[in-house]
Formats: sequence, structure tokens, C-alpha cells
Amino acid sequence: MANQAEPVLAGVGHTILVLSGKGGVGKSTATVQLAATLRAKGHSVGVLDIDLCGPSIPRMLGAEGRDVLTTPEGKWIPVTIDEEKRLSVISIAFFLDSKSDAIIWRGPKKNAMIKQLLTSVAWNVDYLIIDTPPGTSDEHISLMENIREAPVMGAVLITTPQMVAVDDVTRELTFCKRTGINVLGIIENMSGFICPTCSECSNILASGGGQQLAEKSGITFLGSIPIDPTLSRCTEEGLNYIDKFANSPISQIYHTIVTKLTRQTDEEMEVEK
Repeated sequence: MANQAEPVLAGVGHTILVLSGKGGVGKSTATVQLAATLRAKGHSVGVLDIDLCGPSIPRMLGAEGRDVLTTPEGKWIPVTIDEEKRLSVISIAFFLDSKSDAIIWRGPKKNAMIKQLLTSVAWNVDYLIIDTPPGTSDEHISLMENIREAPVMGAVLITTPQMVAVDDVTRELTFCKRTGINVLGIIENMSGFICPTCSECSNILASGGGQQLAEKSGITFLGSIPIDPTLSRCTEEGLNYIDKFANSPISQIYHTIVTKLTRQTDEEMEVEK
């Protein structure tokens, strides 16, 4: 286990948490696209997957089955995804014997692993995107307690248009306020469906719930992401959608979202000066 005196998220420039009030809203997909977009804009980016019971990030990045090496000091070296070594990832999935293995741990063991993931990785990145489990449970409390002194920009909340999902992300907002985490904005996933034949977008779920919540709460609405079978296929096959379909509407939306996020960073740095 990592020594308690070790710094949290050493080697990280800015950290963005990705949160959702419930599972199944595309949180991990959004995490991967945010990271890929930051990379496309020239930044070095790390992804830390602390969704211990559902670590899907390695598959989405095409990194399943890779080995994690260690430095002479015993820190984990993130698994690199691209030849330029500007995108890397660490996940509990790399330490399991099989991808069918289940994490059947009580809270204290989960909390200890989260602590180790936050202190025992040799990062050297401009941005770190942390994919969290859904909800507001032990893992979230452990994460928040450990990152208080780390360079955290804030959290991006993921929802879908239906009010059931919006209600859950409202609880996530309450969690952020109580734990002192800055909310950077809301992304609404599954906001319509793009027909692969005619490219027409149809609202098969609902529309606008995330934007309404953002306006009501005084939070930045970052953007609406429609369902696109091409994006789903890329995440299943571990392909970089943002690079492969750079001119697609969804890629352009993510570039706009990342521009909004990095602008917040630039403004904060100007204030500090």
C-alpha cells in the first residue's frame, strides 16, 4: 500500500471528475470522449478509472489485457494508448486475472484501493479525467476526502433527458455542494437518436432535461450528445471516435465542450496571476 505521506495525484496538471447519479447514462463513454478530445487539442491526458465494480475504460480505449509496469520506486506506470504517449490510463481492470472477475469487497478495502490509485501512479499529464462509480457511496466519499489538496478543477455531471435521470443527477449536485466540489457543468447524453441511414435526429427518450436542470441550478450546460451507433461501435471495439470521425457532429460537440472546460482553466490561471 502507498505511504500515507505520498502526495495525491502527483504529476497531474488539472483534474476533472466525471460523475453521474445513476448507472447506464453513458458516464464512461463521456469520460473517454473528453480525454480523446483533450488529446486531439494537443494536451497530454490521463484517465483514472476508479469504477472498481464496473471498470469498462480499458475496453473503450482498446487497452484490455495490457500489463502495468512499475518505476524503480514502485509506482505504477500508466498504460499508454497512442504512439505519441499523450493518452494513458490506469484501472483496477489491469490487476484482475480475468475480465470476468468480480470485485467483491467491503467498503474499507475499496477505500484503500482508491487511496492507492490516487497516490501510487507515476502521472505526467496536463489533464487527468477520473471516471467514478455511479451514485454517492463510499467510493465517492473516499475520493473526495483524498483529493482535497489535489489540483482539481471540478466535476462534470452526466445525465440523460428523462426526469428520472435528472432527479438522480440533482442528488449528485447536492453531493458536490456538501463536499465542496466545484461543478463545471452538465452533459446530456442520449439526447436524440441519429439515424445511420438518413442522419435525422429523433428524440426517442425525452428532450432538454439536462439543460433545464443546468438553467435552474445556475450551472453551465456543456452540451447535448445524441445516440449514434458509430460512437457505440467505437467504444465496443476500443477505437478513437474523436480521431476517426473528427468531422462528425458529436466530435464537434465534444470539441466545444472541451473548449468551455479549458477556458475555465485559463480564466482561473489568470485570476491567480
